[in-house]
Amino acid sequence: MIYGLRHRTTYTYEDPVTFARCVLRLTPQSSASQTVLSSTVSVTPKPSTSHEAVGPFGEKTLTVVLDNPHRELVIEGRSRIDVHAPPPPQPAATPPWSQIRDQAYRSRALSPDGPATFLYPTRRTPITPAITEYARESFPAGRPILEAAAELMTRMHAEFVYDPEATTVSTPAPEAFAARHGVCQDFAHIMIAGLRGLGLPAAYVSGYLRTIPPPGRPRLEGADATHAWVSLWCGDVAGWIGLDPTNAILTQNDHIVLAVGRDYSDVAPIDGIILAPGVQTLKVEVDVAPETEAVAPLQP
Repeated sequence: MIYGLRHRTTYTYEDPVTFARCVLRLTPQSSASQTVLSSTVSVTPKPSTSHEAVGPFGEKTLTVVLDNPHRELVIEGRSRIDVHAPPPPQPAATPPWSQIRDQAYRSRALSPDGPATFLYPTRRTPITPAITEYARESFPAGRPILEAAAELMTRMHAEFVYDPEATTVSTPAPEAFAARHGVCQDFAHIMIAGLRGLGLPAAYVSGYLRTIPPPGRPRLEGADATHAWVSLWCGDVAGWIGLDPTNAILTQNDHIVLAVGRDYSDVAPIDGIILAPGVQTLKVEVDVAPETEAVAPLQP
């Protein structure tokens, strides 16, 4: 499936901003499951300096500096991507989870997609006994790793409430877990914390999810949103497999990867600093359109 992606963020300021430095992660990655056919990032007003780089997990970054006063900043990423995710293995056919845990601890791979980096806690995904024990219920001795992880994902989907008002972008996993409310970012962080608590390598994936409108209804331009899910290392043979606890599904061709890291902090589409005394407003518009659907210009 070939998609046209558009991710536009507009910052509007009450008072002029005299300085801004932003790190942009809006260029998707090519991998075994997707091929980036083209990708551009535009910034208005034009930055005084910009610098492209590759981050520690293979993510492409663009760092921009704006030092002329401005009241509006528009950042837009556009990409064309061919998504061709291989079918996942049968969950019951994957190795026992304890075998994968032992393989991960023995691994000497230091590449961005090696398991070692994703074994350890972060500030957003601390090892929390309550979360570990919650995850452990799905991981009895000898159970195939993907079968166990899929059950954990399904339990979370059934027992947690999707609630955009319950958390913020900085809410830690233990707080969202205690509330059993949150959004995709929270559910991904909770599941990652539980898996790492069991000694399993788990990564945070930032990306997009194609939304399919109800029968007879058109797809709404600009109504899609960024999404987050979990990637679990299932051994040298099966590799990394995506699990989406928000929707209780294994990831396939409706999921488009933007960046992979240890948690949201590693892959935030936009972060940085601004110097301004007034109020800031933020508007984010995302379109994920199959190639057969023309992407209409967003209205300013």
